[in-house]
Amino acid sequence: MTTEQPSPRSAIVLVVSTRASAGVYADETGPIIRAWLAERGFATGDPVVVADASVADALTAALDGAPDLVLTTGGTGLSPDDRTPEATAALLDREIPGLMEELRRRGLAATPMALLTRGVAGVAGRTVVMNLPGSRGGVRDGLAVLDPILDHLLAQLRGAGDHGRTP
Repeated sequence: MTTEQPSPRSAIVLVVSTRASAGVYADETGPIIRAWLAERGFATGDPVVVADASVADALTAALDGAPDLVLTTGGTGLSPDDRTPEATAALLDREIPGLMEELRRRGLAATPMALLTRGVAGVAGRTVVMNLPGSRGGVRDGLAVLDPILDHLLAQLRGAGDHGRTP
C-alpha cells in the first residue's frame, strides 16, 4: 500500500522592471519573495524578470500553468511604463481589494509614497495573484499582509476552510 503525498503548492514570482531585465541593475525583490515562499513550502523556480512592456504576456504565461499563487513585484507606480495593475486586472475573475488596502496602510507607516502604489490583488481561476511594489520595503509589507491569511485563502479557493468558525 502506498500513501500518496500531497503535491507541493506552487508559486511564480514575476519581477517587472525594464532596467533589471536589461541588466542595468540586479533585482533585489524577487529573491526575497522566493525565499519567503520556500519557507512556506511552495515550489517555485527562479524569479522571472521582464520589462514593463512585457508584463501582460508574462502574466498570461504564468497563469497558463495554474499555479496556486503568482506574486509580482514592480510596475505598480505612476511611471509612464508602469502597467502591472492594468495587465493583472484584465486577467482577474475576482478582486480582493482588502489585501492592497492593508498593504498601503502598512506602508504608510514608513513612507507616504506607499499611497502611490496602484497594485491589485485577486483570483484568476484558482490562482491568487497579488501585485507588490518594486521596493524591498513594499515587498516585505505585502508578504506580511499575506502571511497570516494565505493558507486560509488558498483553502477557500479549493472549497475548504471554516471561515474562522470554532466548534
